[in-house]
Amino acid sequence: MITVLYFAWVRERIGLPRERIESSAKTVAELVEELKAREERYAAAFADLKALRVALDQELADFTAPLAGVREIAFFPPMTGG
Repeated sequence: MITVLYFAWVRERIGLPRERIESSAKTVAELVEELKAREERYAAAFADLKALRVALDQELADFTAPLAGVREIAFFPPMTGG
């Protein structure tokens, strides 16, 4: 089981702040494809991966990163300074 966290507009589109899922995905990209296939709301949230960042166990990663041993994955839009 892996905990998936959604932040900002990603959370708004999916309608959940977090969920625990079981997945056979080996990479972040594979997990995203599994999520997109679930429902339209996931497909909408993950439609443009260039508009998203991902963190694995609270460390920034990219979509090709392996999921082996990962307990938590977070999806969020890029942050801007101010």
